[in-house]
Amino acid sequence: MKNLFWTLLLLPLSTTAAAEKNTAPKFDAHGAERFARLALACVEKEYPNKISHVLNGDADVAPPRKLTPAFYGCYDWHSSVHGHWLLVRLVRTFPDASFATPARDALRKSLTAENLNQEAAYLRGAGRASFERPYGLAWLLQLCAELREWDDDQARELSANLRPLEEAAIERLKTWLPKLSHPVRIGEHDQTAFGLGLMLDYARVTKNGSIAKLVTDSAKKFFLADKDCPLSYEPSGEDFLSPCLAEADVMRRVLFPAEFASWLKEFMPQIPTTPNADWLPVTVSPDPSDPKLAHLDGLNLSRAWMLEGISSALPADDPRRAALSAAAEAHRRAGLAAVTGEHYEGGHWLGSFAAYLTTQRGIQSAK
Repeated sequence: MKNLFWTLLLLPLSTTAAAEKNTAPKFDAHGAERFARLALACVEKEYPNKISHVLNGDADVAPPRKLTPAFYGCYDWHSSVHGHWLLVRLVRTFPDASFATPARDALRKSLTAENLNQEAAYLRGAGRASFERPYGLAWLLQLCAELREWDDDQARELSANLRPLEEAAIERLKTWLPKLSHPVRIGEHDQTAFGLGLMLDYARVTKNGSIAKLVTDSAKKFFLADKDCPLSYEPSGEDFLSPCLAEADVMRRVLFPAEFASWLKEFMPQIPTTPNADWLPVTVSPDPSDPKLAHLDGLNLSRAWMLEGISSALPADDPRRAALSAAAEAHRRAGLAAVTGEHYEGGHWLGSFAAYLTTQRGIQSAK
């Protein structure tokens, strides 16, 4: 019965395997080094720093490295978390690359048991019920999942060190999700759909049935009845996630292919059946040095991986796949071209988005 449960739970993911085999992009160690350098340059860079910190008294006035000693770099907590995920992802993918040793050293320095016990205590502190919820916590679970999948001694050590913070995050999300009455449909950190997608991937990697059920039930409660998503209203000027595409990207994780194909027809009737990308133009950041306006460069990257994910979950003969692939490729090119590291406002986080896209993390089949 247990095996049957997991077979049914994982089926919407595993059906994408054939599509992944045919469409997986080429991504080599040379390309990965560019992204690794961005993370290595920021995981120990404390300032500038934008903290989201509740002060309960004078004792809470402290520099970021004292408040959150593992994830104090990369401008803000969530970017530090997915900067560490980026290093794990790249070393796991390219273990012999030139950046592997400095990346391992950086991970070893940050993810100590002492640091992560303090992080867990910080998360559980008074007045922090909404801290990094859901975006940062979802990325934390993605880091935990990456380490769990990696057959490596250091990965096992770091995974064990992360367990107290992982448990605190799970506790926080299990308390919050049942109380969330409506989804948050914006294009920034508070968006519900993107967070649910990362949470569900974590649950499947770790075989956490209770979290998988909670997230699946929540996604269906929030999104199953949705129709005619207003794609023409996107993007807002500071989006780095698409509300419409992210919703479809999480629903392809919880519905079977035929069911998802029917749902998508009602939800996004704008997708054409001709192979062109004009139906979803790429975006251009008007000022990559502005922390908020730089979000639009990330939007191209996240749109690309969401379009690929949506396409991968459709039946092979679905006529919309050509248009989805064309739009994904256009957004991929625009998004990757913007990952230059010239401006710290984008450099501290765009590498993570680029690696998530180029390694197809979001559409990998569960092992």
